[in-house]
Amino acid sequence: MYSLLFRLIFRRMDPERAHHLAFRWIRRAAGIPVLRTFVAAVLAPRHKALRTEAFGLRMHGPFGLAAGFDKNATAIDGMTMLGFDHVEIGTVTAQPQPGNPKKRLFRLVADRALVNRMGFNNDGSAAVAERLAARKAAFRTTVGVNIGKTKIVPEDEAVADYVTSTERLAGHADYLVVNVSSPNTPGLRNLQATEALRPLLTAVREAADRTVTDRRVPLLVKIAPDLADEDVDAVADLAVELGLDGIIATNTTIARDELGLRTPKATVEAIGAGGLSGAPLKARSLEVLSRLYARVGDRITLVGVGGVESADDAWERILAGATLVQGYSAFIYEGPFWARRIHRGLVEKLAASPYATLAEAVGAEHRKVTA
Repeated sequence: MYSLLFRLIFRRMDPERAHHLAFRWIRRAAGIPVLRTFVAAVLAPRHKALRTEAFGLRMHGPFGLAAGFDKNATAIDGMTMLGFDHVEIGTVTAQPQPGNPKKRLFRLVADRALVNRMGFNNDGSAAVAERLAARKAAFRTTVGVNIGKTKIVPEDEAVADYVTSTERLAGHADYLVVNVSSPNTPGLRNLQATEALRPLLTAVREAADRTVTDRRVPLLVKIAPDLADEDVDAVADLAVELGLDGIIATNTTIARDELGLRTPKATVEAIGAGGLSGAPLKARSLEVLSRLYARVGDRITLVGVGGVESADDAWERILAGATLVQGYSAFIYEGPFWARRIHRGLVEKLAASPYATLAEAVGAEHRKVTA
């Protein structure tokens, strides 16, 4: 049904307009108590076998919504209603900003991919913090808060910019993510270099601890798939050194030619710059995740994201070392039953495996190699 709707309606609409339309429908459904209860019963059944614990947080399962869909924390209940076990909001910046000029979101339908150069369009951390503080949750879920650098802030003032958002948002976050890997904010990816990343993460950790004194807010960093292998290793080592709680692998890619895209090259070139997400990112994202786990083992929680379309993909991420798995782009192509299919598939995968729990399956491919 959804595939027909996509072909006849959504595919013909501007992608950003279609996103906002779908977003409004989800929010409205979640705002009607009887309707949201019914939808959640159909789309978000809970499976005891999938219960997951990550950085001290208990979740109904391992599959969550990646940052980028709900930038301003306006549809947390709606996305939980659709079956996501955790919802990562953002990316949020210290100052509100409109993002890059439109048109800035594109579909590569033949590749089941998206290209975006949104540019962290959001209401700013003060407004988002106020919204989270006023939120009355309809469903219990885990809320991650993803923060980034305000575009107009120069690189040498980036630390203070992140600290401002941390001070405003840490108290409302079940976990906090430092995003230094979007390709759509000039200079942002330079912060992935360890000499820049160390003081940034240290300052954010200190700000979170200073702001929230009754608990420890888990801190993660999100990295790009375009990092060289030695840089992935360097980030992994730094995360261990600083006592980070997790690494999210990976953000979107600036790569094009090496991805083997089915979309005509002229079409891709006409779209221009931006981060590519979806199925073509699958192999490199998995490679980075696996490399990270080989480096850090179970000392740090890993989150696998990038090209996740099916339960097979999610299971592959878990075996490669991911405790949590996230998705976004495939939701555009798969529709509202997507999370339900992922969950059911994971239950089947686990039942057919030699592992009693998902936790036992995390990183199992590495143990096979060393056995």
